[in-house]
Amino acid sequence: MYQTLRTCLLSNARCWDADSTRSCQDLFERLDTNKDGKVDVAELRAGLKEMGIFRQGAAQKIVSSGDQNKDGSLDLNEFSKYMKEHEKKLLLTFKSLDRNNDGRIDASEIQQSLAELGMDISKENSVAKIWLLRNLKALYGHSFADYNHSMDNDGTMTVDWNEWREHFLLCPAHNLEEIIRYWKHSSVLDIGDSLAIPDEFTEEEKNSGRWWKHLTAGAVAGAVSRTGTAPLDRMKVFMQVHSSKTNPISLGGGFKQMIVEGGLTSLWRGNGINVLKIAPETAIKFMAYEQYKKLLSSEGKTIETHKRFMAGSLAGATAQTAIYPMEVLKTRLTLRKTGQYSGMFDCAKKILRKEGVKAFYKGYVPNLVGIIPYAGIDLAVYETLKNTWLSYHPDSPNPGVLVLVACGTMSSTCGQLASYPLALVRTRMQAQASLDASDQSSMTSLMKKVVAKDGFFGLYRGILPNFMKVIPAVSISYVVYEYMKTGLGISK
Repeated sequence: MYQTLRTCLLSNARCWDADSTRSCQDLFERLDTNKDGKVDVAELRAGLKEMGIFRQGAAQKIVSSGDQNKDGSLDLNEFSKYMKEHEKKLLLTFKSLDRNNDGRIDASEIQQSLAELGMDISKENSVAKIWLLRNLKALYGHSFADYNHSMDNDGTMTVDWNEWREHFLLCPAHNLEEIIRYWKHSSVLDIGDSLAIPDEFTEEEKNSGRWWKHLTAGAVAGAVSRTGTAPLDRMKVFMQVHSSKTNPISLGGGFKQMIVEGGLTSLWRGNGINVLKIAPETAIKFMAYEQYKKLLSSEGKTIETHKRFMAGSLAGATAQTAIYPMEVLKTRLTLRKTGQYSGMFDCAKKILRKEGVKAFYKGYVPNLVGIIPYAGIDLAVYETLKNTWLSYHPDSPNPGVLVLVACGTMSSTCGQLASYPLALVRTRMQAQASLDASDQSSMTSLMKKVVAKDGFFGLYRGILPNFMKVIPAVSISYVVYEYMKTGLGISK
């Protein structure tokens, strides 16, 4: 049914040929199911689903782009104009991908375009070929086995202009960067440690202003996620600072100790500032990332993968430098005893008066050094998991929510494993004012002291509650992010 309807509809979708008025009107009338002379989002969404080319948010984007009188729907004139303008964009994209101007896009040409987008993959790599097949199928929506004319003798895949136009005529994406966007490693999967590579946005999202809605949705998702897992986060910090071989703290014993000392609400100590620092850190990281990418990339060229990673790490370092005093306050407030501080400002005043300005940057070096292994391993594991999934599911049209969340969870966990010893040292240095004078050491001496006293695994004190919070944190942030996108009008 879908194949028949798709062929019937899209063969008539070329609204500016000799029979332009009739063909475009036929398509419009098929989509206008209630026959009111207009096609709204619901009708277009239903039509796209029926045609088998539905994409999340596509109907809303098409209507928004073509709706000149802002009545929330498209009349025949608006529909025709949108289709004509969209084909022009598709043709420009097709020509930019068709490097040898032979009227077809093959695997090597797409490989070259992906490399310029920072996705440098080897054509000889079997995973890369599967990746290309996966994305070409995403472009076209059919099995390429059905199109022998689109494959040469050695199995190279090609797409001609008619095939390209047929698929994308009613799909709002018109450039390769948008087409592969859903495979990006999104930073909305907040686990409380903002060390990942920042999210990226298309030029269209930047120009339309939708980028700030994505950042807002991510910030709210992070706030809810961190609040939901705050007790586990406090337990992690508590064990990092106070647990040792001579003073072992179990998960149950630690929670009992905190509740006895400060009541049930004490489990959320430090959460206020942990949530408060999301907004400035996200904004600074995003702006810094954009500037570093410009500095590291050549004029008019897309930044390569290693330079993107470098830009992300520098952006993370810049954001951490700016908001690091809030990190110190968060640790002190998390570890505080009942009545020690009346609030965030009281804590800041007491630290400044007793320890001076330098206290607000204790643990800064291990925190900065920890960004590299965390972000690097996080990104590498995510890409590896994606490619592994692709190698086993080459025919699947979409990775799905569970796959993306699972990839994000596993990659974040591996990143934490690599950077956790530095996180422990950072936390202990931030809390040094509450420790004995003999424990106030530099990064290297403190690390040596922990290993000498508790062994190598002493550097992983508190990692159990840290791991326990990953899955709920990722799940909560993803669900809230999706609801926020819908509420802000960036996902329909």
